[in-house]
This record gives sequence, structure tokens and C-alpha cells, in this order.
Amino acid sequence: MSTPIELSSSSLREGRWYEYVVRFVLGGAATVFAGLVSSRFGASIGGLFLALPAIFCASATLIEKHEIRRMREAGLEGRRRGQQAAALDAAGAALGALGMLVFAGVFWLLVERSVGGAFAGASLAWLAVSVVAWFVRRKARSSRSWPAHEKSRPVIRRGRLV
Repeated sequence: MSTPIELSSSSLREGRWYEYVVRFVLGGAATVFAGLVSSRFGASIGGLFLALPAIFCASATLIEKHEIRRMREAGLEGRRRGQQAAALDAAGAALGALGMLVFAGVFWLLVERSVGGAFAGASLAWLAVSVVAWFVRRKARSSRSWPAHEKSRPVIRRGRLV
């Protein structure tokens, strides 16, 4: 049984205003840095820096903190759960980077023929690779997971439910 992909804005309400400022500033700084690299070494090199996950570090730590806070409010420690949530975000960032790498490669191969065609082809390649990578990761993850009866058992470490 597969879980449908859903869009939820509930996580936006969990953040504090300064966390969004940090993300905005880091993203803007990465963009400015990419512009400086681009002006010094050319657009091809600058574009590589622009494609970097500019706010990944900030978002990963914020995800971990939010999950730990949510678990503590429920009376649990939640440290492991926070680490797992950040790891899941990191896996998504890696899949996204793979898709962007394919986008850049296809665009580079096709751009001299037609900019519009290169953009369309690169977008389709990005979509295909991203979806396939997501399914492969999901399949690999489910094949090495614990049996169903063990998944529901609570994990207790040092006398605390994690």
C-alpha cells in the first residue's frame, strides 16, 4: 500500500520568524556568492554554485529542532526522531541535487540547438530522474526495513521512549 504525496502547510506554522529570516539570508548570500563567482569565472561555473542547496544546513538543523520540540511537548525525548527527520530531508536534498545535475547536463547538451527545446528536454529529464530516484529510494528503504510487527514496537533507550 503506497502513501500518496501530499502538500501540507502545517510545518510553516511550526517555524519561528527568525528561522525564516536565517533561511532567507543564507539563500540570498549563496545567490550573491554565485553571482560573484559567475562574474569572475563565467556563467557556467557560477551556475554550478547557484545550484548548490543554499539553505540546506539551516533547514536540516531547524527540522531537527522542531521535531525534538514536538516530541518533548508530547513527553518524549525525541532526539533520535529529530535526527531521522533531518536525515530524511538530507535524502530529499540529495535526490533533488541528482535531478538538477541531470537537468544541467541535458540543458548543456541541447542548448546550442534550441534554448526552448533544451529547457523543455532538461525539465522532462529532471522530472523523470527525480521520480525514478524517489521510487528507487522508497523501494530500497522498504526492502531493508524491519518486519511489520517490529515496526510498531516502541524504542526505549536509557529508560526513555524515543
